[in-house]
Amino acid sequence: MKQRITTGVIAGIAFIILLYLGTYWFTGLIVVLSLIGFDEFLRMNGLKSYKLTALFGYIGTAMLTIPWNFGGLQLAGSMERLIWLFLFLLLCATVVSKNKVTIDHIAMMFIGMVYIGLGFHYMIETRMMDNGLFWTLLIFICIWATDSGAYFTGSAIGKHPLWPTISPKKSIEGAVGGTVISIIIAVCFSLAYPDRLSWQQAIWLGLMIAIVGQMGDLVQSAYKRVKGIKDTGAILPGHGGVLDRVDSWIIVFPMVHLLSLIPGA
Repeated sequence: MKQRITTGVIAGIAFIILLYLGTYWFTGLIVVLSLIGFDEFLRMNGLKSYKLTALFGYIGTAMLTIPWNFGGLQLAGSMERLIWLFLFLLLCATVVSKNKVTIDHIAMMFIGMVYIGLGFHYMIETRMMDNGLFWTLLIFICIWATDSGAYFTGSAIGKHPLWPTISPKKSIEGAVGGTVISIIIAVCFSLAYPDRLSWQQAIWLGLMIAIVGQMGDLVQSAYKRVKGIKDTGAILPGHGGVLDRVDSWIIVFPMVHLLSLIPGA
């Protein structure tokens, strides 16, 4: 527990500092996290030995993570073009390797690239928006509040399993408690900055972050259960791997933009 707390405090402080600095600092951090996450994904699926196709996957993940207009550069025009380009390159690997790299390998690698790359991409996009620090902090704090609220509420009064075949320790009471805390946090942001976020929007935003974030957590739990592993990695002592920590993040941020839950998204 001591190691877990120490790691959490150090990593949390470093993350907040780089988030505050923004621009290249935060972008650099997020790109590094995306590459580590993709590496964990490859290891979980036994795909590290396919070196050339894995290289395409790393490059594709990085390019999907970095905004296309970052620093005034136009990397490839659009998300759709990048996704298609790397899908094509990965599919070509099945031909070049004479099916030593199979379509199943390619499909899994492509899923990981898009799942992780786009998930992290929208964190940078949010930070680069007008009032980006406000919106990014709001989303992160709601995610963290949901996790903490679900844990403490579930520990105190949790009696009814939420999804026992996927995550036996999670309870319906905990899920509801985490959702309520997320809404409260969002409303507090609204009260502090009513010109940026109305209380009605805050309720909707806090609700969706909590629901989508908890689903992202369950998705990762389901995946790890299929693979028979407890953690996706060991880079964070006491916390596991990068994907263990960002399972909600990489689902919530794209969804916030998809649903246009914040102005300018």
